[in-house]
Amino acid sequence: MAKKVLIIDDDFDLVEAMRITLETAGFEVLDAQDGEKGLEKIRKETPDLVILDVMMASIDEGFHVAYKIREDANIKDTPIVMLTAVGNQTGFSFDPEQDADFLPVDAFLEKPVNPKMLVDVVRQNIKI
Repeated sequence: MAKKVLIIDDDFDLVEAMRITLETAGFEVLDAQDGEKGLEKIRKETPDLVILDVMMASIDEGFHVAYKIREDANIKDTPIVMLTAVGNQTGFSFDPEQDADFLPVDAFLEKPVNPKMLVDVVRQNIKI
């Protein structure tokens, strides 16, 4: 059975590009266009991994979604890969080891996403 990946991102074209890449690599892909819909899908579909954009309806919506995932006992162990253009737009960068207290995610990917790197990071962080 294919592992499920949920992409939470409001950029339709990027979601479709990641969907094609991940489905070609053997994953089942679900998507949600905002944080609230994403949280609903996580609770309903129980994906094996979440790819979460930072900037959606607000500049930090993804951060809030990550906190809500980690606070919910039923979904708190779901691996989160944070997808962001923050580094390109602000000069800030994140490191999962150094920033774990501030932002509890398992990995960071910068936009634009390299397809091979996307598949590699998903495989490294998904529970098999």
